[in-house]
Amino acid sequence: MSFHFLSKQMQFHIDFISARGAIFSKNLSRWVKFRFVAPANYWKSETAFPVLLMNDGQDFGPMGIEQTLTKAFAKKTIRPFVYLGIECNEDRMQEYGIASSADFKGRGSKAGHNSKFILEEFIPFLKKEFKVSEKGEDWVYCGMSLGGLSAFDIAYNNPDKFGKIGVFSGSFWWRKKAYVKKDIADRSRMILDIIKNRTFAPHLKFWLQTGTEDEKADRNANGVIDAIDDTKDVIKELRLKGYSYPGAVSYLEIKGGKHDLPTWGKAFPEFIAWAFVKP
Repeated sequence: MSFHFLSKQMQFHIDFISARGAIFSKNLSRWVKFRFVAPANYWKSETAFPVLLMNDGQDFGPMGIEQTLTKAFAKKTIRPFVYLGIECNEDRMQEYGIASSADFKGRGSKAGHNSKFILEEFIPFLKKEFKVSEKGEDWVYCGMSLGGLSAFDIAYNNPDKFGKIGVFSGSFWWRKKAYVKKDIADRSRMILDIIKNRTFAPHLKFWLQTGTEDEKADRNANGVIDAIDDTKDVIKELRLKGYSYPGAVSYLEIKGGKHDLPTWGKAFPEFIAWAFVKP
């Protein structure tokens, strides 16, 4: 239900509720900006809403997410949910990454602090101040590129707090040592051991996306760009862990898709339909 305001001279129709805010993080020692978007019936609803957390929330406009959410909120096939876009700052390369360790070049040195911010500060804050679900399975975490790697790492390692993970052109190449030619196993990619070493969580589901023009690099000269190779290797590792594909793991490869906001924005409606489909 949407709110309607009528008079003899004018009428208003509210499609959604939107607000911007900021929370001070002790872990990051800075104010973290965020955007909140909810269906028009948010205030009237007697039930809590599932949640979509998104890294790189500053890309809300360029990705056309407002229009995507407006359409999603109107669809009867999609569960009502709220969106929280978490903005990054100039420390993005340090705050995003793998929480347990920086990469071999020292990038992601603050990823552990960012993980603690999400888990110990932001989620408790949202549960206290907003009408959001207490159930971890109702929470979805997504991100693009390095933000996608960060979302995967945090959600995968904390399955009690999340039910689904979405990654657009994820930086799964993030590694603990430089790539060595002819290293077929290539276990230096940190995400592979993250997946291997974590206990299987049967409720977790994954949505992964790449574009055939994500990049041009092909380090192992197999005719497949690294972005696709890395994502498919993540799928292989998830399958070894026990997640079904297709099934628990969904994969979208966009022909002509690039490593950019327009491509991710076009894929976002399909991701939303997957993330919040009504049972």
